[in-house]
Amino acid sequence: MLEESFESDWLSEEVKTGTTIIAIEFDGGVVLGSDSRVSAGQSVVNRVMNKLSPLHDKIFCALSGSAADAQTIAEVVNYQMDVHSVEIGEEPLVCSAATLVKNISYRYKEELSAHLIVGGWDKRAGGQVYVTLNGLLSRQPFAVGGSGSSYIYGFVDAEYRPGMSKEECQQFVINALTLAMGRDGSSGGVAYLVTVDKSGAEEKCILGNELPTFFDQ
Repeated sequence: MLEESFESDWLSEEVKTGTTIIAIEFDGGVVLGSDSRVSAGQSVVNRVMNKLSPLHDKIFCALSGSAADAQTIAEVVNYQMDVHSVEIGEEPLVCSAATLVKNISYRYKEELSAHLIVGGWDKRAGGQVYVTLNGLLSRQPFAVGGSGSSYIYGFVDAEYRPGMSKEECQQFVINALTLAMGRDGSSGGVAYLVTVDKSGAEEKCILGNELPTFFDQ
């Protein structure tokens, strides 16, 4: 009886997941970044998952929470944004994609476990970053999420300053991801970056041995 009770408790226990995602605006675009580790409790189930998913040509989202739930939301929004773009005959707005993510997250908040940060560029408002969680939609100059974010709030608050260049924002994201991956056991692997501006999206993968080294390392 004790063995059966232990097995049933283990099967019903919530599986903890973790990640680190970040996005920041600069004058003319945005930079999004994430680690690549997918974990389920104490197990690493994927070491190199790209958590930066396209919603349209110049709109991306960073995924956290349940990988399956977050990917499903991203795929649904990607399809709807393609249809919307055809209907209006031009590139969609970043706010439109963020609103779709927010609506899906709120409508299925009891069934889905996912938090997406949406970032991109459009001709109306330039580079934009939006946080979406359980019906919340808020534009912010930068945003962090996932389990690793709790380790770097002090760093990003201290290091962020308005008017940073594209290169400075890229280094800001790399440094934040490196610090989070070094502290958070659920974050790790390589670092993925996407830089989006009016000319399009530039994706980059930074290997572990190419990440910066800090004092405690």
